[in-house]
Amino acid sequence: MPRTPKPEQVDKDSPELTKEWFARARPAAEVLPALVGTDAARELLQPRRGRPPSAQPKEHVNLRIDADILQAFRSKGRGWQTRVNAALRDWLGSHTA
Repeated sequence: MPRTPKPEQVDKDSPELTKEWFARARPAAEVLPALVGTDAARELLQPRRGRPPSAQPKEHVNLRIDADILQAFRSKGRGWQTRVNAALRDWLGSHTA
């Protein structure tokens, strides 16, 4: 039994999709080249996984830190590594070579 839409919840800009709409639907690979061009369509359809590459990627290092200092940063919760990085950056800014 189809449900009756509530008039205050009907979105005229986004009508309910029907079986006929799905029957007319075409894959993006067929439609995009005509809309945006072949090169742009190829780029849009290219799968991207993970984060985009950073302009300044982080570097993995092993760093030995006193336990009490590490505990102080960790006790503030998530993001402690970012706070350590900010503290080191602040120190570099105030101590010129």
